Amino acid sequence: MSAPAEKPLRIVFDCRYTRTDRHDGISRYTAGLVTELSRLHPVTMLISNHRQLAMLPTLPWQLVRSPTSPLEPLVALTVNKLKPDIVFTPMQTMGSWGRRYRLVLTVHDLIYYRNRTPPREFSAGIRLLWRLYHLSWAPQRMLLNRADGVVTVSETTAALIARHRLTVRPVSVVPNAADSVAAGASMTPRSAPATRRLVYMGSFMPYKNVDTLVRATAALPGYELHLLSRIGDDERARLSALAPQATLVFHNGVTDDAYVQLLAEATALVTASLDEGFGIPLVEAMSLGIPVVASDIAIFREIGGDAASFAAARNPDAFAAAVLALEEPGEWARRSRLSVQQAATFTWATSARRLFEVLQGTQAAPRR
Repeated sequence: MSAPAEKPLRIVFDCRYTRTDRHDGISRYTAGLVTELSRLHPVTMLISNHRQLAMLPTLPWQLVRSPTSPLEPLVALTVNKLKPDIVFTPMQTMGSWGRRYRLVLTVHDLIYYRNRTPPREFSAGIRLLWRLYHLSWAPQRMLLNRADGVVTVSETTAALIARHRLTVRPVSVVPNAADSVAAGASMTPRSAPATRRLVYMGSFMPYKNVDTLVRATAALPGYELHLLSRIGDDERARLSALAPQATLVFHNGVTDDAYVQLLAEATALVTASLDEGFGIPLVEAMSLGIPVVASDIAIFREIGGDAASFAAARNPDAFAAAVLALEEPGEWARRSRLSVQQAATFTWATSARRLFEVLQGTQAAPRR
């Protein structure tokens, strides 16, 4: 008599953090992973806004409440109706009260324990809760230990989770990627940059340390610093006054196509951030063969490897020197070649295979 067929794993993927206009880091992580995971195994998506579907693959989906709803702690009561075996969420704050399934949470970084200013786009109430949440490790520990497994995006963050003893659950690394950006460009091998453009992609929050980039540009005659993200009038005026001799180009937001074009013609992507959980713009630039000049912090060493150039985070002269070093004969071409090789180690397909292994292992593990 033949053995009964093994029941297929029912996976639900929390896609409620997907943006409805242009991806940010967590949104792109969601879309990249769920797209590739669905090629390996059937997946049902959770959304909280029908407009999110335009940014996601065509897969079965279920509409549930927003992850910022006051009723988020009870969301499992709705998710239970889908009868999942396991749910994966790209954040650590998914409600789990009353759940009847395995749960894997994600911690992208621990930035806001050291830099407690919350993202400006959140409401006043959410910003207050954000600050209170990050006053102590206790809320984080409670959430993570209520799950069955934890994912993070880098070895650097995994080490910080271990150092602070944030969870007794298994922690696995499922990295970010950027191959979808490279696929949108038509690149031919080049030995020199097309322009003397420096590109910065990121927010203007204090820990991003954009001031250093502005001051470095002031020491680089002939170079332009293109700041791509949305920016308020006050911050734009402040940065412009910081080093009047610097040539700054504020784009106040760009489309994905414009982003790729600006990167593809740049001398380098630059970032002086003091703290990150990963660094998607680094991989996006490297995947296009564009060298990276970054602050010398552990996560950028992990992501940039031998391809990137590094400078002390608060030293504008060091950043300027690193950019000028790319003008040395053959150096830009060498960095460009190394960048493509380094970026190839980060793909959504590879990350999705790793996530699938994590979900299978979590489902098979004894319940605690």
